[in-house]
Amino acid sequence: MNGRLTADDVTLAYGDRVVSADLTVDVPDRAFTAVVGANACGKSTLLRSFARLLAPAAGRVRFDGRDVRDYRPKAIAREIGFLPQGLVAPENIAVRQLVARGRYPHQTLLSTWSREDERAVAAAMKAAGVTELAERTVESLSGGQRQRVWVAMVLAQETSYLLLDEPTTFLDITHQYQLLTLLARLRDEGRTIIAVLHDINQACRFADHLIAMRDGRVVAAGAPADIVDTALIKEVFDLSCVIVPDPVTGTPMIVPDAGAE
Repeated sequence: MNGRLTADDVTLAYGDRVVSADLTVDVPDRAFTAVVGANACGKSTLLRSFARLLAPAAGRVRFDGRDVRDYRPKAIAREIGFLPQGLVAPENIAVRQLVARGRYPHQTLLSTWSREDERAVAAAMKAAGVTELAERTVESLSGGQRQRVWVAMVLAQETSYLLLDEPTTFLDITHQYQLLTLLARLRDEGRTIIAVLHDINQACRFADHLIAMRDGRVVAAGAPADIVDTALIKEVFDLSCVIVPDPVTGTPMIVPDAGAE
């Protein structure tokens, strides 16, 4: 596959607790990759290593063939945007101000706020559906509204790669599908999307590449139609199911087998 972003035989750990060992992942360029698996299987840890927030204990994470740790923080942040879980906004900050922080990697000591920055912030708020909230304080918003504001902030960064850790958290079903449709559109426009998703059916519908993980290792990777079957779902999620075509897209749809033990 030889994508721009790779993990090569990495060991990922928090102190003495090893999450993944000898893990190799190749992310396809200009594709929507969904990372799926049960809780605590290493999905978020993998994204943190891609985003340069967790240094591998062994092996290398590379971008364009170069160790991500060799890039200056602002330089890699102009290429890779990351939306983690559990972000907390500064007290009394307005939505527009928070979204504007996504432009930080494009600023220098000598630069001033530009029309290009203003355009990027306005476009990001529109895409995330938060334009009407621009003057509200973030703390006054609902959980779903806050999540969309964080999405707008990472969109304002205008990177070629977007890493999102459970971006549909707190969103109602309408906004989940709006966000996933937006990510698919950004993919179609040439960006590379890597998102941790909990809903396997949403992953199959919107992503063109899946990375299925269990216990820190990759069980399977590829197009949903090529890798998703009952054996994979059993191994990854310990769930008995049947696979039927999605009635809208024809992609694999997982239906739990309620009668199975």
